[in-house]
Amino acid sequence: MITNEKIFSVLRAPRVSEKTARLQELTNQYVFEIATTATKADVKAAVEKLFDVKVEAVNVVNVKGKNKSFRNRTGRRGSWRKAYVRLADGQAIDVTAKA
Repeated sequence: MITNEKIFSVLRAPRVSEKTARLQELTNQYVFEIATTATKADVKAAVEKLFDVKVEAVNVVNVKGKNKSFRNRTGRRGSWRKAYVRLADGQAIDVTAKA
């Protein structure tokens, strides 16, 4: 059993872009930014409980931070982790809804 506190610590935010919109239409996949310590099982349980849907698969990707320069100083953006969540047929999530 996953608690509400754990759900919101695992799922940070949905990632919305042209690529993720295409994935939603074609393959029923949704993309979330997740905690760096979250596992596939954590993500699956959190999405199923929060949105009341059936998750078929979860793929996790570590995104490395980019090197950027500003006013002749170099720095590095933070690394983060994202999850591709595929839902069962007929299931949907409205990630653009405001709470």
